[in-house]
Amino acid sequence: MGKRRGLFPVLLVMVMCYAALFGMVGGYEDEEREGEGESGGRRPKGEDWFLLQDSKHVVQTEAGFMKVVTGFGGRFVDDKPLHIGFISMEPNSLFIPQYLDSSLILFIRRGEAKVGSIYKDELVERQLRAGDVYRIDAGSAFYLVNTAEGQKLHVICSIDTSESLSWHSFRSFFIGGGRNPKSVLSGFDQQTLSTAFNVSIGELRDIMTRQQSGAIVYLSPEPHPPSVWSRFMQLKKPERIAHLKRIVHFEEVPRNEEERPTWSFREFLISLFGKENKKADDRRRTKTLDSYNLYDRRPDFRNNYGWSLAVDESDYSPLRRSGIGIYLVNLTAGSMMAPHINPTATEYGIVLKGSGNIQIVYPNGSLAMNAKVSEGDVFWVPRYFPFCQISSRTGPFEFFGFTTSAHRNRPQFLVGANSLLQTMRGPELAAAFGVDEERLRDIIDAQREGIILPSASASPSDETVHMEEKIRREVTIPKMVDSFGNDMVMGFD
Repeated sequence: MGKRRGLFPVLLVMVMCYAALFGMVGGYEDEEREGEGESGGRRPKGEDWFLLQDSKHVVQTEAGFMKVVTGFGGRFVDDKPLHIGFISMEPNSLFIPQYLDSSLILFIRRGEAKVGSIYKDELVERQLRAGDVYRIDAGSAFYLVNTAEGQKLHVICSIDTSESLSWHSFRSFFIGGGRNPKSVLSGFDQQTLSTAFNVSIGELRDIMTRQQSGAIVYLSPEPHPPSVWSRFMQLKKPERIAHLKRIVHFEEVPRNEEERPTWSFREFLISLFGKENKKADDRRRTKTLDSYNLYDRRPDFRNNYGWSLAVDESDYSPLRRSGIGIYLVNLTAGSMMAPHINPTATEYGIVLKGSGNIQIVYPNGSLAMNAKVSEGDVFWVPRYFPFCQISSRTGPFEFFGFTTSAHRNRPQFLVGANSLLQTMRGPELAAAFGVDEERLRDIIDAQREGIILPSASASPSDETVHMEEKIRREVTIPKMVDSFGNDMVMGFD
């Protein structure tokens, strides 16, 4: 009887793993069925899967907006649930102080910014310029200011919801606010807040209801008088710290134990706003929050057809805490990033400039997607899926993105001078293709370039893309679930 009881947990785990595996496969099946029309025919699902088009404006004001493109996370076991955010701010505007239940990696696409954030109970400010990358921890209060005179600020960010309150979504907790948005402080009882701030309820009500302009505001809106945030940002850093300290009564020491509050609201505010740093050693620690500029970095690879670089935790240590990597690729007109796979991470890509095509292949060897993308488009490529990027012949094609691993990325190229085929060449590979070694050698040696290849014949013109798109929509794409079916275990039925 004892042995049977010992076997039961093992059997239970096996059943759960079995159910999870087939549940995942069933998920692909359901996705395909959703594409079936009333007549029973199916429409292609490639673009619906790999081009991320589900976006929502989470902030929209006169001074700017934030739009979030929903990621695909959760369909694969190792997926990190990522969203992609786009922030646009008018000159002299502020994204008001807040904290999120998700971590952010900011990339300054255009313009200049000042970001203030809390690190180890300290207020740390950094000036950011185009190309800078900067990480903000989940739960760390921050604000963002457009400091470039007469120029809009454009920011692209990853939103990692691994630590969020609910799966695959994120929430903002605004510290400042009024009627729109509401401050998290407004949820407390008025008497409690009045006691905490040591001001009257009337004074408190005035400051807690004045803001109505949304989460992105002008610092000096004309012809209106300067706002609370405008006056706050005009203070020098030591004055801002002193102001925050006064708000939370940081300098006040209770005369006796009876006067000491029994709740930790004051400590809660201190943890959000930080405290003044008094030790040189503490100042050195803030270097952890330095930014990293992609445009100052020498490319990892460059040839006549383009360049590429990747930033991992060894280059920028804050990435270690997020488990996210960053990459930037620039292809000249008509060139291609050779077909390759990423064996360690899922990729999210954002087109920064130009246009091109993204081709992705299912594990069963069928074409998953061949779609034209242009500036602003967002795509994702699951781990292990073969893919390539092809620049149009009209100009350079530049794209930037995030990977779900902060470790050094070692993509495996399937074609080119430094490809897997070159490494594995021999009688075994020739037999796999059904040709002799000499014939195989002639084929794989024909391409003398590696990683980024010339591809005048492969890069489509606009007319070709339009025609291919029309034809593709008339062709049925094989079920994605087939890639997890018999061809994965052929010969073992």
